[in-house]
Amino acid sequence: MSERPVTAEEKRLPVKLILPSLALPSFASNLPPLLVGLLLVDIGHTFGCPVGVTAQIRTLAMSVGTVFALLMGVLSVRFNHRLLLLTGLLLMSISALGCGLAPSFAIMLVSYSMQGVGASMMSPMSFALVGEHFPQEKRGGAIGWIAGAGALAYVGSPAIGVISGFGGWRLAFLGFVLPVILLSLLMAAKGLPTTSLSHQSKMSMRDYLEGFKGVFSNRSAVACLVGSALSGTAWMAILIYCPSFFRERFLIPTGLVSIIVLVAALCYTSGSLISGRLVKRLGRKMPTVLAVLVTAIFTISYANLSDLWLSLAALFLGCLFSGMRYAASTGLTLEQVSSFRGTMMSINHATVAMADALGSGVGGLALLMFGYGEMAAILGAMGIAAAIVFQLLAKDPTKTEV
Repeated sequence: MSERPVTAEEKRLPVKLILPSLALPSFASNLPPLLVGLLLVDIGHTFGCPVGVTAQIRTLAMSVGTVFALLMGVLSVRFNHRLLLLTGLLLMSISALGCGLAPSFAIMLVSYSMQGVGASMMSPMSFALVGEHFPQEKRGGAIGWIAGAGALAYVGSPAIGVISGFGGWRLAFLGFVLPVILLSLLMAAKGLPTTSLSHQSKMSMRDYLEGFKGVFSNRSAVACLVGSALSGTAWMAILIYCPSFFRERFLIPTGLVSIIVLVAALCYTSGSLISGRLVKRLGRKMPTVLAVLVTAIFTISYANLSDLWLSLAALFLGCLFSGMRYAASTGLTLEQVSSFRGTMMSINHATVAMADALGSGVGGLALLMFGYGEMAAILGAMGIAAAIVFQLLAKDPTKTEV
């Protein structure tokens, strides 16, 4: 199945409103994992669980998200991408409410799992809509802005720190995370075009599964999925465990750790925006390979340096290159199977969610058995493997490779 021609009416869609309408949901979707990562110790104290166990709320959420993202590979062909994105944001709103009111760790697990389902709907549809409504030469920049907006959510870390200081982590969910997600839902509902450029209303099950065949029969597409999974697993060493690392290794208070997280997020955002320019000049593959490799090196370094300032420098550089990694690799993945972008990005989100769960699980186990340094080394090695996969097996369909 190929993409149908864009009509004159569709060409007049308010493209300038699409990017902020996709960027704000990206911002909002990163607030729940930010809160959990920053206040993991506090949530654990509430339910009487150690950090390694409490971190598994994210593992379960991403495991559920992985399964649902595969279903999205079918739903994205049948249903309007905008509708799926809005539904995902609604589920994330319900998740934030449930987490803030959870009376037990079991209810917390179930409530936060809805975050994984919502993200599995929102995130791939955001990038699929970029493929629909932006010309090829502008997609790299658009993806960079969306990825950067997601990382910019970490500017909320000081607010979460202040709010949790007054009313605990529950108030941070109800008084900050929930309102922002609801605002992003309203923005997306108002700013995204209702017209779909790829949605097919009458299709057989064979047509639905054709998207999966198109993805998994493409060696480069599969390589992108494997590379994204490995690099995403490595990234968890920073995303999930770096706040707890600085709190426990260097005894830094929560308020100051929130500032560290904020600076790290700004580095990530800068890397995302820089990636758009690099992709425009160098294509998608080279920036992806280099950024994945360098990110892995700094991931291993930050948790194995005994000096605070050197550790912080490694952390910030790792975040800078990780922003480049995510934006460049997402752009590379988006172009692999242009006829089924919704399916491609849904499967990609499944692999990223699986990587999130794997990184959280393996990281938590390594942390319980060994320590932060060994945890970072184990996960970081997966990032090095990802760079090798991208280099040897992935191709940039928009650029002729020799």
